[in-house]
Amino acid sequence: MVEVSGEELYQWRNQSIELAIAADVPSKEVDWLLQKVTTLDALHLRLGTFKKKPSIKLSNSLPQLTELWQKRVEDRLPVQYLVGRSFWRDWEFKVSQQVLIPRPETELVIDIIQNVVRDPLQQENISQQQETHWVDLGTGSGAIAIGLATCLPTAIVHAVDISDQALKIAQENAQIAQLSAKIIFYQGNWWQPLQQLQGKVAGMVSNPPYIPTAELPHLQPEVFLHEPHLALDGGEDGLAAIRYLIAESPKYLVSGGIWLIEIMAGQAQAVTKLLKDQSEYEQVEIIPDLAGIERFILAHRV
Repeated sequence: MVEVSGEELYQWRNQSIELAIAADVPSKEVDWLLQKVTTLDALHLRLGTFKKKPSIKLSNSLPQLTELWQKRVEDRLPVQYLVGRSFWRDWEFKVSQQVLIPRPETELVIDIIQNVVRDPLQQENISQQQETHWVDLGTGSGAIAIGLATCLPTAIVHAVDISDQALKIAQENAQIAQLSAKIIFYQGNWWQPLQQLQGKVAGMVSNPPYIPTAELPHLQPEVFLHEPHLALDGGEDGLAAIRYLIAESPKYLVSGGIWLIEIMAGQAQAVTKLLKDQSEYEQVEIIPDLAGIERFILAHRV
């Protein structure tokens, strides 16, 4: 720990906000960074009342903070990677450049599942046994798996990722959420490590890579330069992983089982057609996010 005066920190904050504005970076991220390295809360930072404090403890020196902030504004490194943490639903999860930063819109996946399993007809279809199996394919940071384990108290959640580094982070996040006992982690490609669950899965959720390869360089630099392309690149048309999930999932889902994925804006009609052409799905539904963008596709195993 190091100590600086409130006046020194106040000046550092103002200078960093100026840098953020000049670089078109959200200036509020300065305060988020400061909240991670001091005990100051958002209100005190916003009002500037800390300026009069004779001493403030920091986990990093001001030169170290300056170096971190320069990475944000010059290298476009997301602030979540700077501090190694990201907020998602009720948790603050660990993140690194080995996993996607959990997006606010992805939080709706859990709300959709909660609404579906409350449906009496759906309960009859998938809850014949008290203990049910749910799957998160491409778990990354583990956020979706943890959300499922929270909203489905009798479920066993199976979380799969091809990256062993991502799985280590997901397992740490499950410990943070105190849900390690409810989630089983597997390293492998999609359904491949779950052969034992064929015909037994009540629901599958995935946020697969869905960005067409040619569009990757046009993403925000924060995304293109720093987030894992393995979790972004959906092949030539963005649908490579989605086609696989549509083709393979019926082997694993029980009758009436849930199939739910996140998609890119503009993909809803193509994914809906693929599901209907498969003929093993019914009740195909396009669900928008809070901005009204067609963001999720929900279907049920016939």
